[in-house]
Amino acid sequence: MITYHTIAKVGEIPEGEGRAFHIEGLMIAVFLKQGTYTAINDFCPHQGAPLSTGYVDDEGAVTCPWHAWRFCIKDGTWLDNPKSKLHVPVYPVRIEGDEIQVGLELPAEETESNETQS
Repeated sequence: MITYHTIAKVGEIPEGEGRAFHIEGLMIAVFLKQGTYTAINDFCPHQGAPLSTGYVDDEGAVTCPWHAWRFCIKDGTWLDNPKSKLHVPVYPVRIEGDEIQVGLELPAEETESNETQS
């Protein structure tokens, strides 16, 4: 089950940039590119740099500000080695009214306990 969390209002993230948000113990980078919001884990898997502060190019790749590793902001692929299994987690994003919301998957035990309480 996916739970959505409001993180910002539409218009608060500038086109072509990212912002970091703390949600349920995670740091998540949300980007606006060509009118579409995407969300990935904010930490570069190389050494933990904040991807939200990286440069986003025209193809939708964010470049890590520390060591220039590149990741796709849509699917988390490591673009410097696309055949690698290394990637950053991605999260669904939706717009509800004027709110930007990021979805997180609830662990199975939380989903089960919520269903039994209903």
